[in-house]
Amino acid sequence: MFIFAAALHTGFWHHIKSYAPEVAKHPDVVALWKKITTREAAEWTRRYHSIDPKEKAFGGRVEITLNDGKKLVDEIAVADAHPLGARPFARANYLQKFKTLTEELITRKESERFTTAAQRLGELKAGELSLLNVVLPPNKLTCATRDQRGIF
Repeated sequence: MFIFAAALHTGFWHHIKSYAPEVAKHPDVVALWKKITTREAAEWTRRYHSIDPKEKAFGGRVEITLNDGKKLVDEIAVADAHPLGARPFARANYLQKFKTLTEELITRKESERFTTAAQRLGELKAGELSLLNVVLPPNKLTCATRDQRGIF
């Protein structure tokens, strides 16, 4: 539940910045993290395993007890961006999410090249399928061992 504590403390969630050492090691975040408990609720587990797409849920319920004893309670079954959510993602949202998740990994030119190819998916010929591979600059593969077998 670290990320929940970090989001409560910082007021945001970001796929990289929320895990930065200054957040992860912040005494207030660590203290809040230690106060969080997780309990399984049978109904949420049942919905998670449901095969009915209108019932299947990946959400949960949160109860926050403040120092004065007041409680904040909320729950959500699916993310707002989910097709059954409050604000389902459209193509522009997915494109923006891709750009956000890759902005520090690939060049803008590579991002545009890939998204253009991905939006032509139904028209691509067999010889063009390699266009769906995102090309990372060599310096971004520093965690991988490179040899004749590839990056794995």
